[in-house]
Amino acid sequence: MDKYRQPLRWGIIGCGAVTEVKSGPPYQHTPNFQLEGVMRRNIEKAEDYAKRHGVPKFYSCGDDLILDSEIDAVYIATPPDTHKLYALKVAEAGKPCCIEKPMASNYADSLEIYNSFSTKGLPLFVAYYRRSLPRFLKIKEWLDRGNIGAVRHIRWQFCRPPSALDLEKSYNWRTDALIAPGGYFDDLASHGLDLFAYLLGEMDEVFGTSTNQQGLYAAKDAIAASWVHKNGVLGTAHWNFATFNSEDRVEILGSEGKIEFSIFNEEDVALENKEGVTRTFIEHPLHVQQYHVENIRAHLLENREHPSMGKSGLHTSWIMDRILGNL
Repeated sequence: MDKYRQPLRWGIIGCGAVTEVKSGPPYQHTPNFQLEGVMRRNIEKAEDYAKRHGVPKFYSCGDDLILDSEIDAVYIATPPDTHKLYALKVAEAGKPCCIEKPMASNYADSLEIYNSFSTKGLPLFVAYYRRSLPRFLKIKEWLDRGNIGAVRHIRWQFCRPPSALDLEKSYNWRTDALIAPGGYFDDLASHGLDLFAYLLGEMDEVFGTSTNQQGLYAAKDAIAASWVHKNGVLGTAHWNFATFNSEDRVEILGSEGKIEFSIFNEEDVALENKEGVTRTFIEHPLHVQQYHVENIRAHLLENREHPSMGKSGLHTSWIMDRILGNL
């Protein structure tokens, strides 16, 4: 497939902490990809990143990166409130794009982004990288093989205490309601809900309730949800960021067994059925988005479908807004 030049030259908008190890290096290490430029509003920090990572170009303006003829594709790694701003410009420039999750701060903005790329026939990827990680692909394998029979229900409990930053009431964009209306829910729950849609199919009905129990910041800190997948599987979950303990536990219940795992903790995935209990630990790669980026390469250069495209990212944005009562 020769639609895209090789090596494909990427630019990153927002070369902050998430791009240092998790997501930036894969754009350098993946065959036929190279990281050509990075942008950050603070030009000194952009230059520092570029020098440390061996990136040829750095910018303080997103437009300059997007419009650079030597940048073929763009990865947007800014907070979600600027995803639409930059994504629409990337689409207008006619370049493939990967957007950090969540796709945008709300479903309406996500839909506008999706339509802008869809209209032009441009590839749009969303960084829900768990769809590409071997640990979670093992769970999909168990489900596809029928190891727990007919799937009946999925439930997720996630809770943790407030951080020192929360207690100090210091500014944090992740709890700014203008950027992340659901607070940490937007940043963290989106990973799991997107994965559930990947494992069990899209959701048809979604209900939720949310509140702020602590008053430490503007965004929500306690959320509960229930939903129905299109195949009839039921789901329930609650997320609380004001508890004394930390817990992250998912159970998928079937007619002949169950699967247990954690979304964020480095733990075994466990399968229990009439044959007993099987526990498997599959280590994540050093750069956790490596397989996600390799799948972008396969999509662009080998015509193989990526598991996390704009359409699925849009569905996750719809789920999130339904839970928060915004739709």
